[in-house]
Amino acid sequence: MSDDSFIREVDDELRSDRMRGVWSRFGKYIIAAAVLVVLGTAADRGYDYWKKSQASKSGDAFLAALTLARDGQQDQALAALRQLEQNGFGAYSVLARMRAATVLADQGDFQTAISDFSTIGNDNGVPAAIRDIARIRAGYLLVDHGSYEDVATQVEVLSGGDNPMRHSAREALGLAAWKANDFTRAREWFDLIAGDNGVPGGISQRAGVMLDIITASGKAGAQS
Repeated sequence: MSDDSFIREVDDELRSDRMRGVWSRFGKYIIAAAVLVVLGTAADRGYDYWKKSQASKSGDAFLAALTLARDGQQDQALAALRQLEQNGFGAYSVLARMRAATVLADQGDFQTAISDFSTIGNDNGVPAAIRDIARIRAGYLLVDHGSYEDVATQVEVLSGGDNPMRHSAREALGLAAWKANDFTRAREWFDLIAGDNGVPGGISQRAGVMLDIITASGKAGAQS
């Protein structure tokens, strides 16, 4: 046997002895760690499956409630949405709150609908984009069922700068001012819409119509 072969055999034996020593001292910990990895992977996959299952159930319930509302079964739709508000998974709970307020408005219960939209708009637990939409919905309802000040309380904070909701906020404020016979203020809001870029087509057209009406009335610059 050559010296190199002898040295390799001795080295292999030493490594084997070291491994047996390590396993003797730490084997139970190695096994425990391996078990934890397996259990963690299983738990993670199980949680993913549970989330998908719960989201699917809530999604089906939400679509069923929308179908009831579309078919004119408002009371049943409202009951289903209220239940989803309490038990809905993820975003479905707040979507149910929004849709329930819409159903109330469709039923003519405008004050409760406004109150619910306002509550959502002030709920810091709700995503900011949905809060802003709720404020806009409350603002539009208040055009017919509140004062200019009521509308401003809801939406004026959204009317400036580069806020993506500014066009709708300005329209609601302009309509509320026009309804209050404050034609100067109404014209200011509609002028802001007309002079802005990227205004949605419907809002732009309505602002143009309102500016024409105000001009034709000869009351621009007057307040009664």
